[in-house]
Amino acid sequence: MGENRQMDRNSPAMQPALAPEDFYFDGPYMVFTAAYHMKRGYCCGSGCRHCPYRGAAADAPAAPDGPSAGDCDPPE
Repeated sequence: MGENRQMDRNSPAMQPALAPEDFYFDGPYMVFTAAYHMKRGYCCGSGCRHCPYRGAAADAPAAPDGPSAGDCDPPE
C-alpha cells in the first residue's frame, strides 16, 4: 500500500469506450474513422485508412515512442 503507480495512457483502463461514429466494419475488419483518430489525439503510424494526420506537419502529435505524424504509411 501507499505505492504510487503511473497509468500508461494506452492501457485499457485509460481508453474511452468506442462510440458508433468511431468505427465501422468492412467485411471482417473494424475500421476506425477520422473522428476516432482525432479523439485519440495522435498518429499511431499504422497507415490507417482515415488518418487525419496523414501528410500533417512534423509538429503534429505522434504516439509516444512512435513514428512522427505524417509517417502514417506503414513500411513496405
